[in-house]
Amino acid sequence: MAFKTLDQINLRGQRVFIRCDLNVPLDAAGRIADDTRIRASLDGIRHAMQQGGRVMVTSHLGRPAEGALDASDSLRPVAQRLAQLLGVPVPLIDNWLEVPFGVQPGGVVMLENCRAHVGEKANSPELAQRMAALCDVYVNDAFGTAHRAEATTEALARLAREACAGPLMASELLALSRALAAPERPMAAIVGGSKVSTKLAILNALAQRVELLVVGGGMANTFLLAAGQPVGKSLCEPTMVDAAREVVATLKARGARLFLPTDVVVADEVSETALPAIKAVAQVAGNDLILDFGPQSMRRLVDELQACKTIVWNGPLGVFEIEKFSHGTRMLATAIAGASAYSIAGGGDTVAAVNQFDVAARIDYVSTAGGAFLEFLEGKTLPAVRALEDRAH
Repeated sequence: MAFKTLDQINLRGQRVFIRCDLNVPLDAAGRIADDTRIRASLDGIRHAMQQGGRVMVTSHLGRPAEGALDASDSLRPVAQRLAQLLGVPVPLIDNWLEVPFGVQPGGVVMLENCRAHVGEKANSPELAQRMAALCDVYVNDAFGTAHRAEATTEALARLAREACAGPLMASELLALSRALAAPERPMAAIVGGSKVSTKLAILNALAQRVELLVVGGGMANTFLLAAGQPVGKSLCEPTMVDAAREVVATLKARGARLFLPTDVVVADEVSETALPAIKAVAQVAGNDLILDFGPQSMRRLVDELQACKTIVWNGPLGVFEIEKFSHGTRMLATAIAGASAYSIAGGGDTVAAVNQFDVAARIDYVSTAGGAFLEFLEGKTLPAVRALEDRAH
C-alpha cells in the first residue's frame, strides 16, 4: 500500500483542500454531543496551517438532500467547535462553488456540507473538476468515508493537481494493515452486533484469518441456536443458522476456534429496571432475553486473549449502555487494554464502549471509522484509498 502523505508536500502558499470526516452526533438542540471526530482531524489541519497552507476543510454531516441544505445539516456547529480547538477563527463558507472566497496563508475556513452539492454521492467528475479548480493540494483525511466513491473522496483525488493522505488516514491504514495484512499470531477478532446478516461477509473473511473468533451481541444468539442451545426470546435470526454453521466449519477446517458464552446474563426486558439473572446457556428459559456474557465465560475469554498477539475488536458483547448488562463488555475492554497483543478497536459502538470504560489510551489504535473499518476487515478495496494509491505512481 503506497500513497503520498501530507508531510511529503510543500504546502507554503498552496491552497489545501482537506476532506475530513466531521459527521459528529448532534443533540436535539443542535449541539455537538461528541467531538471525537473533530479532535481526530486536528493534526492534519494544524500541520497544513503551520506549513503556511491556505486551508479549506469540508465534510459531510447528516443526510442532506442534494441541492437543498437544511439548517440541521449545516457544519456551523462544527466550524465553531473547530475554532475553539484551534484557537483561531474558522469562517463557514456557504455556496463555496458559486461565491469567490479567499484564505490567507496559515488560515483556515470551513466549506459548508459537501453532500449538499448535486453529484457528490454520484461521484460526479464534473463536480469534482469544479472543486479541483479551488485547490493546489487535495488531502483525504477521512478514512471513515473511504469506502464510498464520492466526488470529494474519489473523483477529486484523481483530478486535483496533487493528492495525498492526511495523518489520520495514513495512521488508520498503517494500523489496519499491521493488524490484518501481516498480523502477529495467534490472532483474535471480537465481532459484536445485532444481526449475523449484516456482518456475515466480515465473519466469513475473519474465519479465514484468525485463530480465535469471538461473536457477541445479538449475533451470538444465532450462533448459540446453530449449536442447538436455547435462546428464549432473545434477538436472533433463525434463517441465518446455516450461515453461522458455515462460519464454524471454516474455522474448524483451519484448526481455528469460535468462542461462545457458556453462561449469560438474562432478563425479561431491556430496561434500567430489569432484574438480571446469571444462567448457564443450557438453562435459558422461554421468556429470557440474553443481554450479556456471563462471568464464567468472561474469565475464560480473558484468559484466552492473554495468549494472543493481535486483537481486533468491533462491537460490544451485550447491552453495555445499561450498567447491569455492561460487565461483559467492560471486562473485554479492560482485557484488551491490558493485553500485550497489538490491539485495534473500531466502529461506533466500540468507540463508545472504549470511551465509557476509559481504556482508549491503552489500546494501540482506536479507529474513528465505521463502515470503512468493517469493509477493510472484509478485505475489500476502498475506493478512496485506491484513488490515492493510483496517484502515487
